[in-house]
Amino acid sequence: MNVSLFVTCLVDGFWPGVGVSAVKVLRKAGCTVRFEPRQTCCGQPAYNTGYEDEARRVVAAMLDAYENDDSEAIVMPSGSCAAMVQHAPRLFEDDPRRLAQAKAFAARSHEFSSFLVDVLGVTEFGSEFEGRVIWHDACHGLRDLGVREQPRQLLRKVRGLELIEAAGDPTCCGFGGTFSVKQPEVSTAMLDTRLAVLRGAHPDVIASSDVSCLMQMDGRLRKDEAAESRAPRAMHLAEVLASGLD
Repeated sequence: MNVSLFVTCLVDGFWPGVGVSAVKVLRKAGCTVRFEPRQTCCGQPAYNTGYEDEARRVVAAMLDAYENDDSEAIVMPSGSCAAMVQHAPRLFEDDPRRLAQAKAFAARSHEFSSFLVDVLGVTEFGSEFEGRVIWHDACHGLRDLGVREQPRQLLRKVRGLELIEAAGDPTCCGFGGTFSVKQPEVSTAMLDTRLAVLRGAHPDVIASSDVSCLMQMDGRLRKDEAAESRAPRAMHLAEVLASGLD
């Protein structure tokens, strides 16, 4: 299958290894992967902050960038960006041309783990990773897209990996895009609460499907490591799945 990788702003700017790993896994699954060099932000920061006019302009630029893209699917290593794409059509309810564009774009866009499991039907790649891994359900992927079992199915097939579950219901890491900037004290308190649960299971790695969550947790983990002892690593699902692949 020919797919286009929507790299996302945070992957491109802060965690590029996720993009490299996603390409490696997708190719292992038999996909031909391309990248649209004109791709832009999905518009989520403006949209979630209430700036719909600004979000509309950003989404329109994204749609134009993919206007001539003939990929069968657009794959996003981010539940939050994938969820935003599903919300995008409502920004163009008074613009029939853009509305049709947004709906068509949303119809062929998929979150990374959902694409592998639900579209390709592939759960095993020959990945190898030694260690205890705990999964953090990112809010948008879980609650907007219903992505829960797909990443777990993939992780269970990784040789050497012990998948452990967090106690209690999944809660937010406190990032929330601009929320973490506008409400840093609340954001930090939410982060500490979530990390206490995750670290309580004594994992080697905290894995998730969103770099936003991973950045939030990794920053705190690195501070803890400097002050105390070895802390778990934060890793994207794609990075774990790419481990041990040729």
